[in-house]
Amino acid sequence: MRPPGLFLLTLTTALAFNLLMAQPDKIVFPAKNGNVTFNHQAHVDRVSMDCGACHDKLFPQSETAINFKAGMHKTAEAAKNSGSGCHVADGAAFETKGNCGKCHVKG
Repeated sequence: MRPPGLFLLTLTTALAFNLLMAQPDKIVFPAKNGNVTFNHQAHVDRVSMDCGACHDKLFPQSETAINFKAGMHKTAEAAKNSGSGCHVADGAAFETKGNCGKCHVKG
């Protein structure tokens, strides 16, 4: 008989793997100054598959579509949530200020 802790670990790992695999590889957000393509796999790799680095504190996990709203950028930066959890001055990734072209691409 397996210890209950091992069963829960196995179940949690399987659920996390299924959630990860269910995510779209790329999500495109329309923007006037150029669309932003979010590469989920690149971000997963960056945090060594630690889903908790972003979910649920910055992005609640949900099966519904992301509720993206135009004009959300500055609000997110002020609150340091969503992408601005990392993409701010002294954050874990490049700051958005002065780096628009890293994310916004006209095409």
